[in-house]
Formats: sequence, structure tokens, C-alpha cells
Amino acid sequence: MTSDKAPSAFVLPAALLSEGYRLRPETEDDTVFLIQLYATTRMAELEPTPWTADQKWAFVAQQFELQRLHYRTHYADTAFDVIEQNGIPAGRFYLQEVAGQFRIIDIVLMPEWRGKGVGTAILEALMDRARAAGKDIDIFVEKFNPALDWYRRLGFKEFEDMEVYLEMRWSAHASVD
Repeated sequence: MTSDKAPSAFVLPAALLSEGYRLRPETEDDTVFLIQLYATTRMAELEPTPWTADQKWAFVAQQFELQRLHYRTHYADTAFDVIEQNGIPAGRFYLQEVAGQFRIIDIVLMPEWRGKGVGTAILEALMDRARAAGKDIDIFVEKFNPALDWYRRLGFKEFEDMEVYLEMRWSAHASVD
């Protein structure tokens, strides 16, 4: 996890800053929020299971911890940031910058912040930064993720099918329409 003193790898666009949004490194104090956020991305797929609500929650919490361990182990040099609006946690944005590209490890907002243009503003600002640096942006997206069409609309192209995931890339070198 990044420390409280570590700067974000990314600065939000002015339009979001003017609306009270900011990025800050996540801390251990964010764990409950982060589990709740993660749960918003998994509960629909668990709905048909015969488990109790407590069993589903335990499963989601376990999966969150496994994902967190995976991210911290394989993407240790990533900025693990919480997206806030006026001090209220709204989501997370995990971004890794490596030679030649940016990797979005994860971007997700709580349901009440989805569909308001926040994620699009963040990705468009990242695209501007990537274009200026001549870097591509990569992301892994589950094939059943509702955000898949959103990434396509933003110009991300699938370039590798990894069974459950698609690896997608937005290219700074692609022609601009």
C-alpha cells in the first residue's frame, strides 16, 4: 500500500477538482470502505447462489483480501488511491506507470457516483497525459463487466483474450477522429 506521504501518480482534471474531488493514497483506515466498494462489483453475480447474506459477505471479504494481496504482490509500484468528493470516499483508482505505458490496475466508483461522468473525466485526462507522453494505456477487463462497453466507447481495443479477462489497450499513437 502506498504511504500517506506518497504522491498520487495522477492529478485529477480541473473540472473534477472544482467539484471537490481529489485522489489520496489509501490507508489501512480505508479497508472497510474498500471492501464495501469491492462488494458492489460482486454481489450481482452472487445473487443466484443459495448462500445467506452473511456467507456472501464473508466470500466477498475473502475475495477482496485475495485481490488486494495479488495487487500488492504483482503491482507493488502502483499508486493505490482513493477517489473522494468533499472528503467522502467515492471510489478507487489504481494506476501504474511503467516505461512506455500506463496500466490501470483498477478503477471503480460506488454506485451513487457511477454514470455522472467522473470515471470518464478521469480516463480522458489520463488519455491526454498518455498522448502527451506518447504512452499507451492498458487494462484487464472481465468479459462480463458492464464497463466493457464504456472502455470500447473511449477507444480501448481488445488485443488479448485471457479466457475470463480481455486485455485492452488505448493507444496514444492511434489516429484521432
